[in-house]
Amino acid sequence: MSQHLSDLLLTPAEMAAVDAAAAASGIDSFGLMERAGAAAAAAALRLYPDALRFVLLCGPGNNGGDAYVAARHLQQGGATVALFHLGDPSRLKGDAARARAGCALQGQGLSLYQPETGDVVIDGLFGAGLAREVPADVIALIGRVTEAGIPVLSIDLPSGLDGRTGKVLGAAFRARNTITFMTRKPGHLLMPGRQLSGELEVFDIGIPARIVRGAASGAIAENRPDAWKSVLPAERLETHKYKRGHLVVFSGAADKTGAARMSAISGLKAGAGLVTIAAPHAAMAANAAHLTAVMLHAIDDEEDLEDWLSDRRLQTFVLGPGFGIGARARGFVTALAERHLVLDADGISSFKDDPQQLFDLFRGKPRLVLTPHEGEFSRLFPDIGGDDALGKVDKAVAAARRANAAIVYKGADTVIAAPDGRALINTNAPVWLATAGSGDVLAGIIGGLLAQGLPAFEAAAAGVWLHGEAGHRAGKGLTAEDLAAHVLPL
Repeated sequence: MSQHLSDLLLTPAEMAAVDAAAAASGIDSFGLMERAGAAAAAAALRLYPDALRFVLLCGPGNNGGDAYVAARHLQQGGATVALFHLGDPSRLKGDAARARAGCALQGQGLSLYQPETGDVVIDGLFGAGLAREVPADVIALIGRVTEAGIPVLSIDLPSGLDGRTGKVLGAAFRARNTITFMTRKPGHLLMPGRQLSGELEVFDIGIPARIVRGAASGAIAENRPDAWKSVLPAERLETHKYKRGHLVVFSGAADKTGAARMSAISGLKAGAGLVTIAAPHAAMAANAAHLTAVMLHAIDDEEDLEDWLSDRRLQTFVLGPGFGIGARARGFVTALAERHLVLDADGISSFKDDPQQLFDLFRGKPRLVLTPHEGEFSRLFPDIGGDDALGKVDKAVAAARRANAAIVYKGADTVIAAPDGRALINTNAPVWLATAGSGDVLAGIIGGLLAQGLPAFEAAAAGVWLHGEAGHRAGKGLTAEDLAAHVLPL
């Protein structure tokens, strides 16, 4: 089943290519602008029936053209409308100039707008293609509108946001509603763009699906089951525990065993056939007191681990939760270089002084999953993390290529990236998922999927999605134990 257009993500450059291809195919570009502006006007009337005045903010490009069309429709519908423009409207060109010519309203300069009670702002200053900081008069205007608490309906994307990265370029409106056309943009899903876009509506203005799909690279998408369900293992009647994989989770010291147990239980719930916690002898009793379905194996040092690894059925590991930072972690990871590994928390931080040592261990077919939050990402990839010109997707992809690993760049807008350039933006995680131990559960879920044979990128993406679904089932006020209990297999 083909993906619906509203489920696609197109970068601003890809959307510009769609517009150009539509025009080249003979589609009337002004007709598209007319439908976009009419849709914005209809949304304003539907969403804000009690507005005393609609204030149209018209920019210097096609986004402004959409706003002029919306102003005309609102006025013809009997609404009270005021129009303010950025720059000299006589310099508009093409469809935007035609839209202005068709609007009977006389506009005023942007600096003259003073918010009034009952106003609703329709923001048509800049679209998703904005690539530079907004000018000072727009920053001042955004400040006035924000301070007055005036509702904002943005056309395409709240002005001041970068449509590719979701970053604020100087200042941006906090829209209550956003109406965009044909597809969403990455900036609608990435923070802070996701918050600033408010309620998002995608409107089909009539560009043929073949043109839209033709421009969509698919390199950036939303993390949904469609992105990875094709690699899920088929349900087989004759399956047994070893066919569903054996996951090993390394435990920390006797007083730091809880994190590993949450990872282990989560991996088991995610569908791994067997799960073993590998723990130091001194931590065996602490773990045994809390485990039933999860097995235990004593591992004190690298020599113990090397001996155990002679069992080739042991292919998938989680290392990091509660493990401790230092040479022991690095030694264990070195021993696991030919296996599949989820490296989290302390495991990541153990390589902060020489990240390349880690990357060199995992060349060839990607079999490493790294799950850094913001601080851990900057420790492993200080130059990438510190490059303010890059958005979160670009950072994650650059890191995945360098590490030859699937990267789960955690946060409210978790991005999952592959060394081949694919990236998924996750959207299903509830805000209450940000709790101590939540990352340990995520590492275990990903490990459980890796153990079942999913490739690193798909295991990471599916694991993040399952983690979000478990958060919804567990509900507000969840603890990590609650979260692990609500993990369900795919």
